[in-house]
Amino acid sequence: MDDSHVIEITAWLMQSGLKGLAEADLLAGFCERCGQYGLPIERSVAVMDTLHPIYERRAFRWDSRQLVERVSEYGFSTPDNIADSWLRSAFHYLETEGVNEVRQHLDDADPANDFYLLKELRADGFTDFVAMAHRFGDQGTIGEIDCFFSHFATRKAEGFSECDLKALRDLLPCLALAVKCVTVSGVAGTIAKVYLGQDAANQVLHGKITRGRSDRISAALWFSDLANFTHISDTVDPEEIIPMLNDYADAVISSIQEAGGEVLKLMGDGTLAIFRGRKPSEACAAALTARALLDKRLADLSAQRRIEGRPVTDVYLGLHLGDVFYGNIGSKDRLDFTVIGPAVNEVSRIVSLCRSLQRKVLMSASFAAIVPPTQIDNLLSIGQHVLRGVNRAQELFTLMPGL
Repeated sequence: MDDSHVIEITAWLMQSGLKGLAEADLLAGFCERCGQYGLPIERSVAVMDTLHPIYERRAFRWDSRQLVERVSEYGFSTPDNIADSWLRSAFHYLETEGVNEVRQHLDDADPANDFYLLKELRADGFTDFVAMAHRFGDQGTIGEIDCFFSHFATRKAEGFSECDLKALRDLLPCLALAVKCVTVSGVAGTIAKVYLGQDAANQVLHGKITRGRSDRISAALWFSDLANFTHISDTVDPEEIIPMLNDYADAVISSIQEAGGEVLKLMGDGTLAIFRGRKPSEACAAALTARALLDKRLADLSAQRRIEGRPVTDVYLGLHLGDVFYGNIGSKDRLDFTVIGPAVNEVSRIVSLCRSLQRKVLMSASFAAIVPPTQIDNLLSIGQHVLRGVNRAQELFTLMPGL
């Protein structure tokens, strides 16, 4: 490989990183181009930490014979529970020793001192292995995303030459930068979706961040909270509160999202969501579908928690239909992408009556009037009720017992 090839691969990496080519494709394209120009890479792995509520790091793999899985995601570890494969890896050695490169000839190494995977590489006919770390500066670090690790292996009889290693050292900072660019872009999307919800995140990421910008929409509104949460939080071990909230929040949010709803806000034990459709009846039907899904999840969840001897509760739900303003509300440097309007206040007041009326589900007359015909016979009026802060009494409906 000569300087012109290094320049060509560097240009491809920069262009591909700017275009947002996926990390695994960046690694594959890099290794394939290196091979075309005489750098004998036949297998490679790259690893980056990520910022995700479930995964701690991601690994990207390439093999000249296409025998490996391209992308793997790994859950969080604790100081007392770190995977043995990571502790024995060359990457962990680079991380803990603070060095940037480690090389091992596979034909003359002591197998007893092998890094993880080297026994497998030797059995597959590989002769040489090199791993490198490219660390980011403090200003370029997000969360634990502070280093790009990569390793490369060859079956070439004499292994990597010094010219091969020099080319790798010249090229890898460009690969690291391209992968980092794509990873950070993905992290931005993940954070937005986790904290804002799918639709709100898409709107924000597409530039709708102007303060005061909002759209008037018609939607079915969902407001739920946990039954007797204040009493439970006052009487159970404080260490149980967050796990309980997470368990029940997962049941609520999963049900809403499975039915096509959008969770907009989590407020302690409360959840605000909207459902939209081509017609109001479709939005109401989706909300009722989510309610049915939630009932099934709650039954399974509470049964499991009882077996474990942990506190259980139920979910109160208010449903409403109305026009709301959907968009950016807040100060110049702290915005919330949410819904506001009288309908939002009303649905929060509706759910607050569940306990006193001893009903798990309450819905407004406007919601009940649009319920699909197949559901009409399942509704029961419980009369007129005054909603706090609302001028006029409203008729409320619930589901027939047993539904």
